[in-house]
Amino acid sequence: MKKLLFVIIAVMAVSISNIATAQNKPIINATVSGKIVDSKTNEPLIGAAVQIKGTTNGSTTDVNGDFSLITGQKLPFSVIISFVGYLKKEVVITADKAEIKLDEDVSQLADVVVSSRRRQEAVQDIPIPIAVIRGAAAEDAGAFNVNRLKELVPTVQLYASNARNTTLNIRGLGSTFGLTNDGIDPGVGFYVDGVYYARPAATALDFVDIERVEVLRGPQGTLFGKNTTAGAFNITTREASFTPSASFELSYGNYGYIQAKGSISGPINKHLAARLSFSGTQRDGLLYNTKTQQNMNDINNLGTRGQLLYTPSEKVKITFIGDYTAQKPNGYGWPVAGVVTTKRAAYRQFNAIIADLNYKLPYSSAFERVVDLDTPSKADNSLGGVSANADIKIGNGTLTSTTAWRFWKWTPLNDRDYTGLPIFTISSGNSVHDQWSQELRYSGKVADNLSGVIGVFGLWQDLKSDPVQTEEAGSAQWRFAQSSTSALWKTPGLFDNFGIRTTNRIQSTSLAAFAQVDWAVNDKIHVLPGLRYNYDKKVANYKRETYGGLQTTDAALLALKNAVYTNQAFDTDVSESNVSGQLTLQYKASKNVNAYGTYAISYKPVGINIGGLPTANGQVLIDLAKVKPEGVTHYELGVKTRPTANSFLNVVVFNDDIKDYQTQVQTPEPGVNRGYLANAEKVQVRGVEVEGNVRLTHFTFNGSIAYTDGKYVSFTNAPVPLEEVGGAQAFKDVSGGELPGISKWTGSFGAEATTKGVFFGLKGNYFVAADVYFRSKFSSSPSPSQYLNIEGYSLLNGRFGFRASNGISIYVWGRNLANTDYYEQLLAAPGSAGQYAGILGDPRTYGVTMRYSF
Repeated sequence: MKKLLFVIIAVMAVSISNIATAQNKPIINATVSGKIVDSKTNEPLIGAAVQIKGTTNGSTTDVNGDFSLITGQKLPFSVIISFVGYLKKEVVITADKAEIKLDEDVSQLADVVVSSRRRQEAVQDIPIPIAVIRGAAAEDAGAFNVNRLKELVPTVQLYASNARNTTLNIRGLGSTFGLTNDGIDPGVGFYVDGVYYARPAATALDFVDIERVEVLRGPQGTLFGKNTTAGAFNITTREASFTPSASFELSYGNYGYIQAKGSISGPINKHLAARLSFSGTQRDGLLYNTKTQQNMNDINNLGTRGQLLYTPSEKVKITFIGDYTAQKPNGYGWPVAGVVTTKRAAYRQFNAIIADLNYKLPYSSAFERVVDLDTPSKADNSLGGVSANADIKIGNGTLTSTTAWRFWKWTPLNDRDYTGLPIFTISSGNSVHDQWSQELRYSGKVADNLSGVIGVFGLWQDLKSDPVQTEEAGSAQWRFAQSSTSALWKTPGLFDNFGIRTTNRIQSTSLAAFAQVDWAVNDKIHVLPGLRYNYDKKVANYKRETYGGLQTTDAALLALKNAVYTNQAFDTDVSESNVSGQLTLQYKASKNVNAYGTYAISYKPVGINIGGLPTANGQVLIDLAKVKPEGVTHYELGVKTRPTANSFLNVVVFNDDIKDYQTQVQTPEPGVNRGYLANAEKVQVRGVEVEGNVRLTHFTFNGSIAYTDGKYVSFTNAPVPLEEVGGAQAFKDVSGGELPGISKWTGSFGAEATTKGVFFGLKGNYFVAADVYFRSKFSSSPSPSQYLNIEGYSLLNGRFGFRASNGISIYVWGRNLANTDYYEQLLAAPGSAGQYAGILGDPRTYGVTMRYSF
């Protein structure tokens, strides 16, 4: 892998050189030139961007501050100039040569422009709570990936024990907490360049060539193709450019961290431009497995992305994108974090069981980062796809068509018991997924006071085992499964290599029509109604067959084997349609105050259990195969303000009432892989979010804090928590209990200081920055448990370095600088013997990044 990284680095270096040479190749025989300087010192500004307004044609200034534009446009025309640390400026060019002065940006906070409502607009003008992470800010943070978003946007919750088992929630809603069940849809939309990514594993990608990430909180189904009951991630990558450009980045860090990123872009001809991006990341594992004498939970990622931009006319823009990501870590595995005394008999407690098997955990604390897993582990994750997006200006709006195909292939091998004993020796849920999507929408102005978006969307998914999924027990399984003192449990070879092979498939169809209107009653009042029609259908086939173990016809021994694994098969299909919508009232009291209120009703699609069903008295509980749609009634009040020209302060209050909340619950049955889905009758989530930013002459401060209260209003038939397994009841009324994964208090605060300077003869800016993220304790169990709670923690991150005006940057970064020990999740082991694993947060990491862009 490292050899491949260095080969690609060399190729990228040559490509950058070629692109740089290409800057001298004219596209059209007409040239306008000029110089960009500081308005106070008249010093040339190196690397300032100059773009002809309304086109993709542009240039950057050289070491003398000079630029040239090769264009066929007749004078006069407008150009837009932007440079880091200076106010963006629009200038009308009236002659072949021009000198343009930029003012340093010390007194104003520039508007962040987003496209969440299918048009370019300032984020402070939109009646939606949106957090925006710019690509440059993400790159400067060091070792940045999707998981870091939760440290910047407090109401985002992201948990992952591996790529497949990824939970991405906003305000505590979206996906089931814990282990993933393929039979339901996420409630948080994940979009990259307009394409919906259906699988949670898609969020495991490294960020490369990102322009910005927009995090929209609350239902957005009348704006986006796929229904988004909890919110959406709208990720925009940098598009191909007709101005030759390139960027190359190399990072080194502790634990063997190395990451290389590169991007090149430029014109192929007058109407066609291309962009190619690459990312490769490696890091040593943070756990040591004494059984295999190898590190685990490492990083081994490669990703590439290519795009073509075709502009046959000023009114048509067509983008073709292809991407591929391959991840092959040696992992994942997790240490035992604790042992709970259940209500089972004394001989069925974890400590008694391992004592009988002459076993002892080789560590006293999970934070020793040592495991002894007897099953070699892997988590091969590959995903990618192609898309075509066409934007056609028609009238006062734009018609957009987005067509895409994506795939996901998952090849894991896990040790499900978290110990060195041969209890569950194989857990391999191989899966392959294909999705096809088509969205067609029109957005723009209908009249002077009326604008909006209308569209239709279709998504077709095919998810199946590849070719089979395997679960296998080992020779120690008898002692963990033992439920009586009968000597038959000790029968030699009874559970050796006893397992199940499962074939399953789920085919899904999602169709929708949606519309949202923005009616400007007057300059201050806007009314925004939205409507959505959904149709969802799912067809599932499930079959598992036992194999191995002692071959016997003895009814008593067969009964013991059936207590672990049984044959099971079912075919089922479900379909559901519904109408949802929202109404927003916006009041722009002034250019600095934007208040709004929203009422919305939305639905998360019907689901199917596809990981095995629980049994009762030897019968499969087939009624649990279907999971009702989740209905959300949403209320929200917010105000966005600009107290001064260099600051903003936003406040949001929200309340969500959820009916038939879809939740993932655990069961003691080992054959029910990853638990099963159920509906809680009623759930409520409510809270307050505050965010702000202040920019001074040499300092920038930002912060956000959220209070979130999520609880089961009514969940009368929940499985008992781990400590109550083996009691008189298998189910419990947990009404009033906390929802998993939600901290009542979360927050993020950061500051950056900059000053002009010279570094080895290069002019630019020195910077130093720090941010802190904190959260209070939260539950890590769908059924509230007094043991599976994670204590609150805080993380301190920092960076300092130098950004030269010629595009060179170098900086040192560090994460979790205080080396805080903390858990991301706690997971009860299957079989409910009492042990649970801890998914550990990363220890202190640090490194250095070097970047060059032009």
